[in-house]
Amino acid sequence: MLEKDRILYEDNHLIVINKRGGELVQADETGDRTLIDDVKEYLKVTYNKKGNVYLGVPHRLDRPTSGIVVYAKTDKALTRLNEMFRGSGVKKVYWAIVDKKPNKEKGELVHYIVRNSKNNISVAYPTEKKDSKIARLSYSLICSSDRYHLLEINLHTGRHHQIRAQLKAIGIHIKGDLKYGAERSNPDGGISLHARKISFLHPVKREEITIVAPPPKDALWSFFLNKVEENKEKEESNN
Repeated sequence: MLEKDRILYEDNHLIVINKRGGELVQADETGDRTLIDDVKEYLKVTYNKKGNVYLGVPHRLDRPTSGIVVYAKTDKALTRLNEMFRGSGVKKVYWAIVDKKPNKEKGELVHYIVRNSKNNISVAYPTEKKDSKIARLSYSLICSSDRYHLLEINLHTGRHHQIRAQLKAIGIHIKGDLKYGAERSNPDGGISLHARKISFLHPVKREEITIVAPPPKDALWSFFLNKVEENKEKEESNN
């Protein structure tokens, strides 16, 4: 049964979940149980629903990534969310724990991504290639530990494995991401990439909503979260 503290937002039209690294957003060829199965079970039990429970999937999150996943509870909401996620109506912010600092503390990355569907991997190139799609993101270095660094990333396009591929292209690797060049895996098999915040116009109520997902509760994420909160308190006290 889905834990209630993982539900970040819910009304008659939407339910937003804090996904764990390693969970599937929806079914794939592995046949493993999915987050959508757990959410449907929660809705069925909580609201005493009979028969099949409707739940639409307007976007995806890579299996090893944690953080915000939005599901639609009505067909009307799904149709409008699909349009927003395909266009520029959704603002997404990610946190990534990485092994190296970028050359500049703030910047924008622009690449051309080619997806290899057979190997389920994407490569980011500095110039346009055959079958490539342009990929843009902006980043800022938030804070560092002795060995790792926390980046905040704003996605401006939504390409396959975009953050992972673009960071690799500049010699930076997300902790635990063996597929894109990390030295070792994380204990839980996930990667240290977290869908931290999302903002969009509610598909039915037509009001702006912003949702923030707490990061995983392991020691390194907790360290960085505490650092962020300490820095925020210092800034507020100085103003």
